Amino acid sequence: MSAFDRLSSALQYQIANTLSYRALRPVQEAAIGPVLDGKNAVVLAPTAGGKTEAAFFPLLASMDTEDWRPVSVLYLSPIRALLNNQEERVAKLAGLVGRRSFKWHGDTTPSARKAFLRDPADILLITPESLEAMLISPRVPTRELFAGLRTVVIDEVHSFAADDRGAHLSSLMERLTRYCGRDVQRVGLSATVGNPGEILRWIQGSSQRVAEVVDPKGSRIPPDLALDYVATLENAAMVVKALHPGKKRLVFVDSRRTAEGLGHILKQLGVTAFVSHGSLSFPERRDAERAFQEGRDCVIVATSALELGIDVGDLDHVLQIDSPPSVASFLQRMGRTGRRDGAVPNCTFLVTKEMAVLQAAAIIRLYREGFIEDVRPSRRATHILAHQLMGLSIQASGIGRGDWWAWLEGATAFDGISAEERSEIVQHMLDTTILSEQGGKLWLGVEGEKRYGRANFRELYAVFDVPRLVTVRSNTEEIGTVDALFLMTLDSDREPASFTLAGRAWEILSIDWKRGICAVRPASAGRPPRWAGGPQHLRYELCQAMRRVLVEDAEDASWSPRARNVLSMMRTEHTFLRAEAAPVLESQDGITWWTFAGGGANLLLVRMLEAELGGQCVSRNQSITLKGEAGKSIVRVQQVLSAMRAAGQPTEEDALRHAEGTGRSRVSKFQPCLPDRLMRELLVAGVLDVKGARQSVGGSGTAEDANRFETGRTRIL
Repeated sequence: MSAFDRLSSALQYQIANTLSYRALRPVQEAAIGPVLDGKNAVVLAPTAGGKTEAAFFPLLASMDTEDWRPVSVLYLSPIRALLNNQEERVAKLAGLVGRRSFKWHGDTTPSARKAFLRDPADILLITPESLEAMLISPRVPTRELFAGLRTVVIDEVHSFAADDRGAHLSSLMERLTRYCGRDVQRVGLSATVGNPGEILRWIQGSSQRVAEVVDPKGSRIPPDLALDYVATLENAAMVVKALHPGKKRLVFVDSRRTAEGLGHILKQLGVTAFVSHGSLSFPERRDAERAFQEGRDCVIVATSALELGIDVGDLDHVLQIDSPPSVASFLQRMGRTGRRDGAVPNCTFLVTKEMAVLQAAAIIRLYREGFIEDVRPSRRATHILAHQLMGLSIQASGIGRGDWWAWLEGATAFDGISAEERSEIVQHMLDTTILSEQGGKLWLGVEGEKRYGRANFRELYAVFDVPRLVTVRSNTEEIGTVDALFLMTLDSDREPASFTLAGRAWEILSIDWKRGICAVRPASAGRPPRWAGGPQHLRYELCQAMRRVLVEDAEDASWSPRARNVLSMMRTEHTFLRAEAAPVLESQDGITWWTFAGGGANLLLVRMLEAELGGQCVSRNQSITLKGEAGKSIVRVQQVLSAMRAAGQPTEEDALRHAEGTGRSRVSKFQPCLPDRLMRELLVAGVLDVKGARQSVGGSGTAEDANRFETGRTRIL
């Protein structure tokens, strides 16, 4: 019996006739058996590779032949835009066997929500934040609603696993299991990652089901890659216009500001261009993505949000301004192309900065070597544990001190936290009145209400911080949001207060700071807006690849003559790297140590060197510059590094000691819930790279020391 033959006869008929499938894709064939057999699974395939159908075909077959009652399947997405994009697709799939789906997130109207609660659909599409809001809302009969839950499908699971949202999701799956009283099947959908087995163990949680990675592999068509140096964003826009006329082009950038700037320049050049990023209103994003999907000779400029499986139709070409932060991100972006039969995956890098040429060359090198970054889920998410404790106290209208852990036990994000540490967190929250204890039950306390209880506990729905944003409106049309601090800067300038948003220029008419609304009208020109955000730390492996590009003579076929010239010049400037792996050299600024260790490792080393030598040290991804007292004697610097090497430093204790001096005093809004030691450990896990720092020094340290933070670190992928 083939995999297709195992599906229900009604579904087989619909796939062949309604969907007009001549054959299933390899990943769809491979997923039917494991999912139909009730296994937990991580299903791997490139972006737009048919992963959604791979999960839903076997689930719909079970739904069709067994007595599955609504809500039986949860489809979880990391972003609203992906839910909006998948809504019609999932509804069509559900309709194949006479079932229904419903989308619930912040834009869903109250009347639609009430209708769903009266008559639930079989498949619920939702974000973890909206699911948290449902669980703690007294207006949602959660126990009854999820009594029939059989399966949770997690789309783009790799984007969850390595950060706070993954720890949050891990908790939610355990709470849902408690509600429905059964071992809920867990299916993660992902693009190619370096360690799918680890992601599978993460989603497994307390589940006792057999688990399997579904990876059809198969032949991969070699991609067309090109790396060119264009020097400015204006030049990049002219190249985008000239390349591939008459084709659909998706241009990735790594900031909303760059997206706005490039989109505006392209429109001024007469290019049919659209902009898509998370600060645009839903109608703006929807209209842009729809217009692009239906067009031919057009460009859409997007941030990483369009990595995450959002369908904008068949693409001809992907272009990248400067460089993505990782190989995984590069693969996601390139994976948007080459979907049609005979089409070749492709990506063209248009680089505006010399250092970004080196970074892009290193990305290409790592890709050709078969390297993909591991995703490392946290197992000591103490701050998310505190968040969940507060959520449970609201959900249950007070929860017993001995009962709350049973709701979360088994969550992978907490399996590295001891019972003593859990008690320590509870006591600290009681001592600081974040919690209160009455009648043997834990409740949100005075300080907890003050910090997290505003606007019906909105601060507890999401585990990440949201900066102060102001809504931009033209008449009654909502364009999107911009950072309040950016508007304050504009408002104080003498020049006309105008900016771009959605690739269009707007002049400020008025700002209602109390209501958070900026009224605008169209303008002829404006500056790209700014949003809050810190510098990006590159990983150790990528920085080491950058170093290898500099010290070796090989050239990649993808490099243009201009890129070759830039890299040749950089190689000449860095010939000193050939003599020593991480040289310490005198420079105009003081003394520079060329570690190529990445931002997280160098930041820890900077704090340790400042403590030992005095003065000031500047941390970058590739190097550390020692100034003032620290930069007076190269001999003294070498002596300090030699002592660190002999002591196997940096160690975990070194990182904890210097955590509060990392220049980033807050990594979570739930830090106040943690006692001092655990708060400092959270800073280390969120910011510092202990293993990379130790490798740079040359010390070995202990395996236990390295592993603890490797499993706890938040990674940007």
